[in-house]
Amino acid sequence: MPSLTTMVFFILLVLACGWLTWTDIRFGIIPNWLNALIAVLGLARGFAMDGSSGVLTGAVAGVVVGAVLLLLRRGYFAWRGVQGLGLGDVKFLAAAGIWTGLADFPILLLFATLAALSLAGVLHLAGRAVTARTAIPFGPSLAFGLLATLVLQPLLV
Repeated sequence: MPSLTTMVFFILLVLACGWLTWTDIRFGIIPNWLNALIAVLGLARGFAMDGSSGVLTGAVAGVVVGAVLLLLRRGYFAWRGVQGLGLGDVKFLAAAGIWTGLADFPILLLFATLAALSLAGVLHLAGRAVTARTAIPFGPSLAFGLLATLVLQPLLV
């Protein structure tokens, strides 16, 4: 059974992800302060669980994820001339990397991608045109991917 500390941090993350989902659906952005909050919560959780080594491990994961995705974002723009991933999404994923670590980060991406594809399928079945130019907020799918990964993390070990 998870510790009280783990549950408190998870509940705070769920609230932040709920706010993120609402904001991204309504306004099409993920605010910097919300990404910072998720990152700080992840670092605080790391400290509460593993002390300074937990903070360091989380920080390194967040920086690596953020740097790789920022390079991927820039490379895609250079190749196609359009932004394929919003900067808020990149910042959120960097913050999410603090929570998941590098090893489980691909699971987050898998869950988020499946959620986004499912949403596109539902929109198509509902009669909405879904094309390569259809803008679908990715933040809610990313938030789902993070939470699902954290819930399933004990089973992934």
